[in-house]
Amino acid sequence: MTALVFADTNVLVYHLDTREPRKQSHARAWVEFLWTTRSGRISFQVLAELYVTVTRKLDPGLDRETARQVVRALWAWQPVPLNERTVAAAWEAQDRFGLSWWDSLIVGAARLADCHFLLTEDLQHDQDLDGLRVVSPFAISPAELAQRA
Repeated sequence: MTALVFADTNVLVYHLDTREPRKQSHARAWVEFLWTTRSGRISFQVLAELYVTVTRKLDPGLDRETARQVVRALWAWQPVPLNERTVAAAWEAQDRFGLSWWDSLIVGAARLADCHFLLTEDLQHDQDLDGLRVVSPFAISPAELAQRA
């Protein structure tokens, strides 16, 4: 599969969260797949949310330096900056689909990253956002998506 996949914060958090083994297993499969295929994309919003969540909300959480190493590694996924273009794309998504502001920022960033898929548990699985397909990491495996793509 060569289609780009935008990963929402929740997938990256579950990848590191030992409290929910089933979700962690699914998220690990997805993160490994996105690294292996080099198809993973994110935004700086996702990185900021990830850092705060893993250092302040997880129990056990990550220490700051470990969390920073995780964030630095994810810079390879070409994070979309939060700037005027991202905000304008988010406004368009918010108006078109009636999404929350934070989900609209994710959708706008995914569009700017030329992604075909948005990997998240926060929106309806298989929803088509004008060519950006929502994929729940818990409803389909990476192999199944690769076959469909």
